[in-house]
Amino acid sequence: MDDIPWFEYDEGDLDPAQRAFVDVLAERAESWLVDPLDTVVLPSAHTSDGRLIVYLDISDPQRDQGVLTVGAHFDGIVVHGGKLHNQDFTIQQAASDFAFEAAGSPAELGNRAADWFEAVLARPLVRWEWRHAESVYAVRYEYADTGRSLCEGFETPLAPDALQKRLAADGVARGRGRINLACLGRPDVIAHVRGGQPDR
Repeated sequence: MDDIPWFEYDEGDLDPAQRAFVDVLAERAESWLVDPLDTVVLPSAHTSDGRLIVYLDISDPQRDQGVLTVGAHFDGIVVHGGKLHNQDFTIQQAASDFAFEAAGSPAELGNRAADWFEAVLARPLVRWEWRHAESVYAVRYEYADTGRSLCEGFETPLAPDALQKRLAADGVARGRGRINLACLGRPDVIAHVRGGQPDR
């Protein structure tokens, strides 16, 4: 079975500058603790702004859960990076703590983008879980260094009866809004997902 390369692409889909940029990223990615299938190249012919997009899906392998998509748009001389929308891959300006921009040669920008990806991967990502009857009914992913929430989920049918009744009385429907941490209390589990170990 052939090994899957990081940031895989078809040669004819990229111009020489794009190939130089992606090849540096792919070489650097070999040392990352990520699945090669989580690194993606979208050729400029297939993007809405005509720029090459490279991105990384950061997931929690224990729960088979996608947590965050980060990536960069490259136009040949400038690269812009940040948190990406996970469907149209536009950079989400609201997530300014992920923002990245640099100018230079394709190889320089490949290295700068790789440095940025590595810094994102090194941050201490944790998962909070609330459990009832051996099932997880609420989960929250956050960076332990800032407390910034990345994604959350709540399964009303799995929650304790008293909590379900309180949510129903408050008019909270499944899948809407954010987790009210004060309502849930302390999590039953705080698990380290990736990156540096958080300070306790």
